[in-house]
Amino acid sequence: MAERVLTQEEIDSVFRKLQRQAGKPDATQKVQVYDFRRPDRIAKDQLRSIHLLHENFVRGLSSSLSAYLRAYVAVNLLSVEQLAFAEFVRSLPSPTSLVALGMKPYDGNALLEISPSLVFPILEMLLGGDGLGSKHIDREITEIEHHILDGLLRIILQDLRTAWHTVTAIEFSIDGHKTEPQLLQILAPNEAVVCITMEVRIGETTGTMNLGIPSILVKMLRQKFDQQWTSRRAVSTEGEHERALRLLRPAELRIDARLEGARMRVDTLLELQEGDVVAFDYPVSRPLSVTVNGAPRYRGEVVAAGRKRAVQVQELLTEA
Repeated sequence: MAERVLTQEEIDSVFRKLQRQAGKPDATQKVQVYDFRRPDRIAKDQLRSIHLLHENFVRGLSSSLSAYLRAYVAVNLLSVEQLAFAEFVRSLPSPTSLVALGMKPYDGNALLEISPSLVFPILEMLLGGDGLGSKHIDREITEIEHHILDGLLRIILQDLRTAWHTVTAIEFSIDGHKTEPQLLQILAPNEAVVCITMEVRIGETTGTMNLGIPSILVKMLRQKFDQQWTSRRAVSTEGEHERALRLLRPAELRIDARLEGARMRVDTLLELQEGDVVAFDYPVSRPLSVTVNGAPRYRGEVVAAGRKRAVQVQELLTEA
């Protein structure tokens, strides 16, 4: 049998196939870096939903803390990110104020951290001071001070419960206090948590507040998050109405009741003397127009209120 001699083109083709089989990288393939120490358990769209939820939380918390501390308090949402629990703990100062939170009816614990730059000024304000002399204290918080802070924590958890109620009913409760982050053992080191970082400003005092929620809980609630944020609500909730009313209560309005219809020239007005009678051409039976900030809103009649005159509202004007 005659042996066949390969051509140069056939030899080159064999070598090209061997090179591809040897694992030569293909330019069309893209490599994606994956860090197993930071497991990606939550989609980015769900993180955006959590961001929106806690934007509502910080708005309500600003009003609640301002009323509780009797001082102007501004709370801003800085970031929402997913971290390994060990990395989250390393980012916290030591010592600090740590509160383990129960999340009934769900298992596990969340973690609330309030920086010492906030805790000690707040303690001074709760005890009658102005909070300016406790900015640079660096020590552990005592058990008595933890009990004093319980009222503040109840307000924070109430607003947190209200914010999460739009997704699911969670009862946040205080399960314990700690001061050293390295001693926390509520989650495994490689367990992922959603870290919500907030900045709190009380007058000239500024500090941070961190909330860590287990990612496994957020993942379990993915369907409820999708139902909440993909469909727009046609009617506001009762909590939103109450929050809007609370913000509007301090507003000041000007209310006027006027007899309309009388006109005169300026020279006639200047010639008026004591005893002159000005005819308003306004029938006694016609109700007065009551304006709110210049816009007519009610109709009523003049009545006596002790030694003063007042207007009794008889009708609400639906069309201004």
